[in-house]
Amino acid sequence: MATIYSVQTNEDFAKAHTKALFNELQHLLNPEEAALISFTDIKAILKPKNEIYIGIQTIPVHKIVGSEGRFRDFDSHFFPKNTFLRERWKHVDEATYTEITLPPISVYELGGLYFVRDGNHRVSVAKSRGIEFIDAEVATLQSEIKLKPVYTLKSMLKEIIFYEKRVFYSETNFGDITDFWGLDFSSTGQYNVIYNHILTHKYFINKDMPREIAIDDAILSWFNTVYLPIIKVIEKQHVMRHFRRNTKSDLYVWIITYWDELKKKFGKTVQLDAAVHSFKQANRMSAIKRLRNVLQRIVVPRTRN
Repeated sequence: MATIYSVQTNEDFAKAHTKALFNELQHLLNPEEAALISFTDIKAILKPKNEIYIGIQTIPVHKIVGSEGRFRDFDSHFFPKNTFLRERWKHVDEATYTEITLPPISVYELGGLYFVRDGNHRVSVAKSRGIEFIDAEVATLQSEIKLKPVYTLKSMLKEIIFYEKRVFYSETNFGDITDFWGLDFSSTGQYNVIYNHILTHKYFINKDMPREIAIDDAILSWFNTVYLPIIKVIEKQHVMRHFRRNTKSDLYVWIITYWDELKKKFGKTVQLDAAVHSFKQANRMSAIKRLRNVLQRIVVPRTRN
């Protein structure tokens, strides 16, 4: 049923929908940067502990950055991507004009940010209209990490990785021990992998020692005798040319895993240089195969049933 606000709400939706389309066009080559963050994805990465019901609170709209179930319907700024959202969106928009009190939205709080469980349209309208605060029923998931308000999964992953690095360097004193501050990764969870490598290295050293070495000594030994030699071979063989979006520490983790697999298959005599060369060749062939598949899909027309 048309109301006196129909024209205005229709214009509001059209503006918001156009912004979503423009956002997608701007990120045509990297569509994930225009996508709304999935709460499920972040939860799987952070692995929070207990869920605690907080109750009704007034929360900042700019800290609402994702959704549990409707992340495909809205863009990274909560603008509506699909026209089927129009009627519901307009009803919510009209309520803001008529000052009708809507029920609180329902959100998860994780890392200081909020993810919508119910009320995506209300959040979308609030962000489109520049509303600063909204009432929400909040359930918090306990996590040590505190995140800044970011609007893409890539940006949030950077925040998480930075937090993991800060914790690793603080708890192990790694930087002061090695005088190396460039242990960087492009994916989460890798600092735990490194710490396990150090503990494994410590275990094997202690097998031949009358007394257990200190963890600081194990860190320095791992850095000098395990990490740096692999990095030097990576540099010598120019492996990073094929992995421009990654870090040398990423390559360290992948290569040492690959080297272990080669030694299990061919024996412990497999040399590091040979393992790195084999790794580079295997990934080069994989990249060529992926490129060939893409070109084939473009050049070869699809057959009709």
